[in-house]
Amino acid sequence: MKLRVLVFINAAAVAITVSAVNYYFKHSWYDVSVTFGLTLTISFVTFYILLEKYIYSKIKIIYKLIHNLKLGRDLRDALGEHVSADPINDVEQEVQEWARQKKSEIDDLRKQEKFRRDFLSNISHEFKTPLFAIQGYIDAIVDDDFEDTDMARQFLDKASKNVDRLSYLIKDLDEISKLETGEIPINYTKFKINDLIREVFESLEMKAAEHHIKLVFKQKYDEPILVNADREKIRQVLVNLIDNSFKYGKEEGSTSVSLFELHDQVLVEVTDDGIGIEEKYLPRLFERFFRTDTSRSRQIGGSGLGLAIVKHIVEAHQETINVRSTEGLGSTFGFTLQKAKQGIPFPTIPVLNS
Repeated sequence: MKLRVLVFINAAAVAITVSAVNYYFKHSWYDVSVTFGLTLTISFVTFYILLEKYIYSKIKIIYKLIHNLKLGRDLRDALGEHVSADPINDVEQEVQEWARQKKSEIDDLRKQEKFRRDFLSNISHEFKTPLFAIQGYIDAIVDDDFEDTDMARQFLDKASKNVDRLSYLIKDLDEISKLETGEIPINYTKFKINDLIREVFESLEMKAAEHHIKLVFKQKYDEPILVNADREKIRQVLVNLIDNSFKYGKEEGSTSVSLFELHDQVLVEVTDDGIGIEEKYLPRLFERFFRTDTSRSRQIGGSGLGLAIVKHIVEAHQETINVRSTEGLGSTFGFTLQKAKQGIPFPTIPVLNS
């Protein structure tokens, strides 16, 4: 219907123009009326055939192609053939939507490409630093021809520490890769999160003492709290978070763990009173190799993958992790775990990538 109205308007415009020219030269209303009628009819038929056959039909084909590609063959067959009353307007909307989707896809690809470049740059730097150090210590020992045994022993000790750093880096990279691909399953069991926290505290007591940091378990509940999770992987989460608080804590400070029972979840929070983190860094904190203080991070060691591993493990449990921090006052990392239901066994299932 809209096509005919459009054609009629254009034909009428042409007919009026031709009739006006005819009247200007002949001054005959009879000739004007005849001319107007013939011109209107011929213009209408001509425009309609041209638009319908050569333009509108092509637009319909384009619309059907876009519509079919958008829905997919299976969904299109299920819904039946779609016939639009106004394919020109629909094509415009479809193309605009397609353009928005493609722009979004291009933006995502650019982000992925930037992440890939940053990752390759970071991993190259992380490997080069200990490798160059090892090479330097060994070359110094060889050049000295082992004459100064005390210096040789000292340099070998330093080279050994850098070898350990490389080992940690490779181990953590391998673990993240396996978590992402689902090679490491999540072995769900019911266990008391209170007991696990105490075990982790006991294993880290000596390290806490070295950093002059006090460990505090803020346990407000008399009854044990049962959760449904992979016990060893949650142990790793707690160890990484507490170890991170040692690295960025302050001497004579404290690291505390708190539990909060929600409706069907348990919130575990690890809080320190250390140097804190600037707000602008918080969104990137769980990225691989991201460090807010590069110089200090080099001194305290680590692979730079601890928080990335924590995020992968928590998300593999279909749970969430967050961080809040105030520069100069400290940081709090919180993650949720599913409460265990009494009397229901929990199967072992693999990690599924979203």
